[in-house]
Amino acid sequence: MSPNIPNTDRKRIVIIGAGFAGLEIAQRLSKKDLQVVLIDRNNYHQFQPLFYQVAMAGLEPSSISFPLRKIFQSCKNVHIRVTNVHRLLPDGKSIETGLGNIAFDELVIATGADTNYYGMKEIQERAIPMKSVGEALALRNRILQNFEDAISAVTDEEREGLMNVVVVGGGPTGVELSGTLAEMKRFILPKDYPDLNFDDMNIHLVEGGPEVLDGMSDEASVKALAYLGKLGVNVVTNQHVNGFDGQQVTTKEGMKLWTKNLVWAAGIRACPISGFGDEKLGRGGRLKVNAFNQVEGYETVYALGDVAIMHGDKKYPDGHPQLAQTAIQQAKNLAKNMIRKQKGEAYKPFAYRDLGTMATVGRNLAVVDLTFWKFQGFFAWLVWMFVHLMSIVGVKNRLLVFINWVWSYITYDQSLRLIIRPKPLPPAIYQTENDQSLEKVIGN
Repeated sequence: MSPNIPNTDRKRIVIIGAGFAGLEIAQRLSKKDLQVVLIDRNNYHQFQPLFYQVAMAGLEPSSISFPLRKIFQSCKNVHIRVTNVHRLLPDGKSIETGLGNIAFDELVIATGADTNYYGMKEIQERAIPMKSVGEALALRNRILQNFEDAISAVTDEEREGLMNVVVVGGGPTGVELSGTLAEMKRFILPKDYPDLNFDDMNIHLVEGGPEVLDGMSDEASVKALAYLGKLGVNVVTNQHVNGFDGQQVTTKEGMKLWTKNLVWAAGIRACPISGFGDEKLGRGGRLKVNAFNQVEGYETVYALGDVAIMHGDKKYPDGHPQLAQTAIQQAKNLAKNMIRKQKGEAYKPFAYRDLGTMATVGRNLAVVDLTFWKFQGFFAWLVWMFVHLMSIVGVKNRLLVFINWVWSYITYDQSLRLIIRPKPLPPAIYQTENDQSLEKVIGN
């Protein structure tokens, strides 16, 4: 196979990853006299902050996904290739992909991060992560199917295990997922499954540290804990999960929780491409970059967002927060620097601007930390909805999300509780490496 990218006299910028950083820089450079090659394993951009709503049947996957080719329909200088990238080749000017080798003048690595299981193979094999639309759908399928199975369970112990849910990780994802699940338990699931007694269902949020939302203010953490308690979530802190046999979750401190549903939201690890020495990797597997996002030792190779760690900022000695705003800001700065380079001007260093953080816990319940104001409750919930709604790609997607939110708010219900299992295609269809990776996803 061949990537089939035309050779032109334009400088070729290859971007790996179509997340927040990759999409931002691709859109900015698409308007310039450059050849942009955008590579991703999927043919769509995913809005990660709302994965949990797909997992909890609040939104359709298509509402938070947007086709890359539609975004760049009018950009003839942008070439999209759906494939896996294996490694940076030794010459430092080309990469190896599932479609063949691709040469570049400048390379931008924006591959993001994946779930970190901290070396615990048992948990990796049995827990449910949530770092993609596909994984969010798998989580939805698992939980809904377990409720179906609980109806026919022979023993109370088996039924309890099928209904209980343990969420590991007290960050925004874990808090938002637990709160949404608690609201489903209260308002929705009893109507769907009248044969089950949901007083027997327990939702546990397990955090290894002393508090939830550790990266936010003390006010936000305390309020989020109170909101979760109000919703009926059992929050357990200072407990480190170290085992799951498919029936029981165990912690290093000796706690045991009976469940068949373990959701892992406890950490992330960067996903750099191969071809870099270990000395180029920093904390969490992130590529070490300078103030211009250049990978150490490479003048024309850059890393952005979750996959990059920039030292030298005294305020962030361990690197900038692995948030969407960091990725977008770095992408904007690098795009401007690439344009400056074409004009023969000097690069400007990246300066992170903290725009604040926020998390929603449930209906009318959210916490917001801005640099100049910290607030919680109903108004924070409205702010959270507005910010996320405006960040979604595509007017149609924003409208669909808004309609779903309004309908859910008015009716205390959703209509997306479907167990969807794609039928695997015949093996003969899988000819390329990309198709084999798709087969793996479908098999899950």
